[in-house]
Amino acid sequence: MPSIEHIQLYMTAVWRMMTGRADGLRMLDLSVDGFWNSFFAIPVALPPLVIGWVGVVNDLGPDAAGLGGRLSVLLRLAAIDFACWVVPLAGLAAVAVQVRIGDRFVHYVVASNWGSALIAWLMLPPALLKLLAPSQVEMVSLFSLAMFVASAVLTWRLTNVALGKGAAVASATFAGMFFASLAIFFILQAALGLSDQFPG
Repeated sequence: MPSIEHIQLYMTAVWRMMTGRADGLRMLDLSVDGFWNSFFAIPVALPPLVIGWVGVVNDLGPDAAGLGGRLSVLLRLAAIDFACWVVPLAGLAAVAVQVRIGDRFVHYVVASNWGSALIAWLMLPPALLKLLAPSQVEMVSLFSLAMFVASAVLTWRLTNVALGKGAAVASATFAGMFFASLAIFFILQAALGLSDQFPG
């Protein structure tokens, strides 16, 4: 696993990319080792993700018991999130050459992985608010929506810098990855028995 210093460097790098600074890409490790090490971004993102899952389980209330218990639901939520993270990247790997981003695939994956970890931490405030003020449903929903829109904009900027092929290619890639993740989310939600209970 990368050192704390390297993780901080990569987080700084992707933040610079998200704010439109192309020099952030040069701060990432784009070697073969850097490619595989970027998947350590998943455990880096784990703490805020767990808080989000706990909030969802809390929303289910007594229904969680009928779904096999709180831990069972939490593990299923984890499986869905991890699949939504990894499977679209695997799909992109299969078509990267055909869609003419093969030469930037490693750049994109490394940046996307560390960017996703940063986004997970940026989404921590609404997740904490959901836990600490569960009665403030409207406020939590508006805050979550605002953070979601902000994260989408930041992720698009990251994609644009990582690919370096212009706004059209960045937009197509961003949209493809977004809808792939969404499809996987709904498919697994149904397959794991959460379709009727999942909030939102």
